[in-house]
Amino acid sequence: MTAASEKWTIASAADAARARALLARMLADAGVPAFDRARFLAGLGARLRRGLGAGGADLAVTAGPGGRLRVALGGPEPWEDTLVCPLPVTVPPPGPGGGTLAEALLDADADAETLLARLTETEELLRFHREELHQTNQGVLALHAELEAAARAQRDLLDAERAARAEAENARRLLTFLANASAALNASLDHEDILRRLPELLVPEYARHADLWLVDDERTPPGERAAATVTAARTGRPQHAGPHPGELPGVDDLPASALSPDRPLLCLPLGARTVQGVLTLAAPGDRFDPDTTVMLLELARRAGIALDNARQYEQHRDVAEALQRAQLTELPATRGLDLAARYLPATHGLNIGGDWYDAFPQPDGSVLAVIGDVTGHGLRAAVIMGQLRTALRAYAVEGNGPARILTLLHRMLRHQQPELYATCAIARFTPGEPKVVWAAAGHPPAIARGPGGEVRVLETRPGIMLGVPVPFIYEEHTVELPAGSTLALYTDGLVERRSAGIDAGIDRLAQAMGALGAADLVDLDAAADALLKPMLHDSEHDDDICLLLCRTTLG
Repeated sequence: MTAASEKWTIASAADAARARALLARMLADAGVPAFDRARFLAGLGARLRRGLGAGGADLAVTAGPGGRLRVALGGPEPWEDTLVCPLPVTVPPPGPGGGTLAEALLDADADAETLLARLTETEELLRFHREELHQTNQGVLALHAELEAAARAQRDLLDAERAARAEAENARRLLTFLANASAALNASLDHEDILRRLPELLVPEYARHADLWLVDDERTPPGERAAATVTAARTGRPQHAGPHPGELPGVDDLPASALSPDRPLLCLPLGARTVQGVLTLAAPGDRFDPDTTVMLLELARRAGIALDNARQYEQHRDVAEALQRAQLTELPATRGLDLAARYLPATHGLNIGGDWYDAFPQPDGSVLAVIGDVTGHGLRAAVIMGQLRTALRAYAVEGNGPARILTLLHRMLRHQQPELYATCAIARFTPGEPKVVWAAAGHPPAIARGPGGEVRVLETRPGIMLGVPVPFIYEEHTVELPAGSTLALYTDGLVERRSAGIDAGIDRLAQAMGALGAADLVDLDAAADALLKPMLHDSEHDDDICLLLCRTTLG
């Protein structure tokens, strides 16, 4: 018969076995899964064994609502468990109906096969998951290795990029310095100025100190630098003396014994065609940087070109100035006319040659005063100026007046030197006549100062420049010039400045003539100096200057 609750007495192992088997069949009938049955029965068997060891126990089985099965074991160690059964539960009564002991033992292993199958399945599943986990671990390790390699490659790329940027920045810095230093050296045509600027550019950034030794210097290079400097001058090759040979491109190495090993030196010959000197640099640190050395070699080459250009310019300038001064006239002493002249070469630039003055008597007793300026500068302008001066005197000897002389000069220059022009002004003074006859070819106007100090600019329109490729006949003009009057003839270098036009300079010269003092009126040379002083207050002029003063006297 069935009951909602039964209590079984467990007094022996047989009772325990039969109770276990009875519960196994009851759970199987109630639809409890084999795995859950086996786990429950294994726990129950362990509790029954401990209960038997303590002298026996009571086993209460209760079927509750919702398929809930409650199993409680009394005794010294109470135990209780509850199962939820899928099917209705029928609790059998205790007693012999529980079956024999043999059947109970067989029923104890009824779920063993199912349990073993479940365990085998579980082991296979565990083995599968373990393999998957192993493969996943291997993949993670491979991915980690790839990520590490990628990170290392990225670090290498970043390092390479930083190095490339540093090299590019260093190259830019060196090229910028080279360009600026070259511009500073080439801006001057003064040999001494270039030699002074070169060490200033290099110390202290590129050299601890710098020394210049010139080949034409009678003194030998000082001390420990002598061997390296002399070798560089003799061979024309850069020389390096230091404890680290072979590290500088384009440089010959001297033995370390050439100097103390802790004082690296770099000796750079200067001169494009011939060695003019040697620039000796002491390293700013313990050695010279190879990239910096390449820049220093190029700077030395450019400095040598600048020095050669300066030497050639100075030689050309000296020859032109010597030729210019050789052709300037010694002013004649004539009755009724005092003369004073000044010639000043340009203070800078190659603007020497081409300006001249002249004064000489004609066969009829009159005196011609001439001022002129050939376009262009240098030796060629000085030569053309000499040809014009000679031709002008030849035309004057034939008795020609100022206008006729200019017309003949214009014709000669137009045919013989078609690309060269000149300006010129000629004034003729006749003894006993209080006037001057003059003509001009594109030249700045003469300025006259009367005996009473009145000043006027002879602004009659001058003719075209000599040599302009068009036929032209010049005209003569006559101006009253009583005794005690002064006529100033000059070239444009006296009145023209870059900062102001030529008209402003002519006005300043006229004011200076009006401001001449009594002492200047007595000594014409003093008057010339007095005129030059305010006109050249800055002492710098880009062009030659000629000034010719003519003062009429009573005879």
